[in-house]
Amino acid sequence: MPDPLVRTVDLVKNYGSVSVLRGVSLEVAAGERVAVLGKSGSGKSTLLHLLGGLDVPTSGEVWVAGSNLGRLSRNERADFRLATVGIIFQAFHLIPNRSAQENVELPMLFSAEPVLERRRKAAATLESVGLGHRLTHRPAELSGGERQRVAVARALVNRPRLLLADEPTGNLDTATGAEVVEEILRQVKAVGAALVLVTHDEELARRSSDRVLHMQDGVLV
Repeated sequence: MPDPLVRTVDLVKNYGSVSVLRGVSLEVAAGERVAVLGKSGSGKSTLLHLLGGLDVPTSGEVWVAGSNLGRLSRNERADFRLATVGIIFQAFHLIPNRSAQENVELPMLFSAEPVLERRRKAAATLESVGLGHRLTHRPAELSGGERQRVAVARALVNRPRLLLADEPTGNLDTATGAEVVEEILRQVKAVGAALVLVTHDEELARRSSDRVLHMQDGVLV
């Protein structure tokens, strides 16, 4: 069998005296869709941040696409994220004074891509999520669902091997959230990425994944 795309071994994360993750071990295969289900404060978002190289573990190991993230420098982890991972946040995190197209271009700014190619890729990715008619609109001119679609396009524009989604429907109404999830699943399939989605919504976890993991008090149960 091929090596898993994601592998964590006895992953521990402490913030001061608070233990947030307590020995988490998991594997995710290339192209697999995994949901991590748990209540607020269970540690699921912290796990996602470690998988994305946004933070480093207190102890244990986290491997993604052959890289041991805990041993990389801050700059090396930034390069890793640009090349390997896309992240969708609950709060969108779009830059207010930039257009949808400019927001999607952001992950390519530190690459060697020529300006015109960056613009072409950003426009094509927005077109693929149904926002080809909104290229020049700023976040304040978009609905919540459209803003999250921009965030999806931004996460996918570099065709990552791993897509991480942190409560991607948390700021959306039920109908819009369902549409965004279907778009995420369609895009993940199109680029061949693995998906790790964290949520407190059991129905969303079942609908969006091949496998559901349950997290409670910093451990998988």
